[in-house]
Amino acid sequence: MTTKDNLSSEPIDENLEPQEMESNDTEESVETSESIETSETDLLQAEKEKYIRLYSEFDNFRRRTTKERLEWMQTASKDVILNVLPVIDDMERALKSMETSKDMSKEAIEGMSLIYKKLYSILEKNGLKPMDAQGNDFDPELHEAITQFAAPTPDLVGKVIDEVEKGYLLHDKVIRFAKVVVGN
Repeated sequence: MTTKDNLSSEPIDENLEPQEMESNDTEESVETSESIETSETDLLQAEKEKYIRLYSEFDNFRRRTTKERLEWMQTASKDVILNVLPVIDDMERALKSMETSKDMSKEAIEGMSLIYKKLYSILEKNGLKPMDAQGNDFDPELHEAITQFAAPTPDLVGKVIDEVEKGYLLHDKVIRFAKVVVGN
């Protein structure tokens, strides 16, 4: 009986051990497959975040270059306009002196005025705007103070009394400061 029991018990014990081994292997394989799935999920999430960042960086680059290109196009004519502004100033002075002069014919004044208006309208179409400084508060970001004089009235203290040279804006950016006399 003992021999039989031993024999019969041994196979049962042997049968139990492999079953335990199989269950351990199954648990390890489940843990391994879960860790593989988790690591794959983490890798996919990291890849997704990488591509989202890359897309965002590209989108920011595209917007910035578009904005820079637009600004460049708006101010591309800046140098040409700056060179033409003294001619505009001279034409304005000539028109003022022609109006007071008795030697000039009315037709000559009208012709010069027509040329001035056409040239000025072309510049305005390209974004040029004159500054209106006379009587406004002195603003160092728009005006260049040539000199200061005693204000004729107390309300003109700190304001522009006279405009020596007209200032201009090109697409709302100062391209020439107005040269002014400020009340002190």
